[in-house]
Amino acid sequence: MSDDHRQLLARAVELALANEARGGLPVGAVIALRGRIIAEGASEVPGPPYHPGRHAEMQALSRVAIELWPEAAQMVVVTTLEPCLMCFGACLLHGIGRVVFGAIDQRGGASFIRPHLPPYYQTSGDQNGDQTGGPIGGPAWHGPLDPGTCDPLYQRTDQAFAKLPCGRPQP
Repeated sequence: MSDDHRQLLARAVELALANEARGGLPVGAVIALRGRIIAEGASEVPGPPYHPGRHAEMQALSRVAIELWPEAAQMVVVTTLEPCLMCFGACLLHGIGRVVFGAIDQRGGASFIRPHLPPYYQTSGDQNGDQTGGPIGGPAWHGPLDPGTCDPLYQRTDQAFAKLPCGRPQP
């Protein structure tokens, strides 16, 4: 990965740590276009109020200026944690060109589903083994970029997430 991706991940880590200090989950995401950050987000799932759709990537995607969407294929989403199915699907359907993540989400990451996508969204490896976007849409997928920094964030996120309602009956 490039130094640009590492700098973008460093910003996502800053967002995650600041969010955790405010009582949120330590997950941060940035979206860049031509090396410049155009949107940022941090997980707002716990709230208040609790909202299961306010993941860091979703927050960042919602903050991209509408006039920039024609350039989605040149955008990169950089996040501290491997995107879940919802966030991966949003990146895919928004036409994002590349996703870079700091740590693997062992329990909820979308890597496992990528080989099973319909052909319309398939990706293929290039000569370096990197996952490159398909002809229609699948974003290039790179990670983990910095597990030394981001794995502890994932562990704390996983522990906190286990305490959230997430559609489970509450006592």
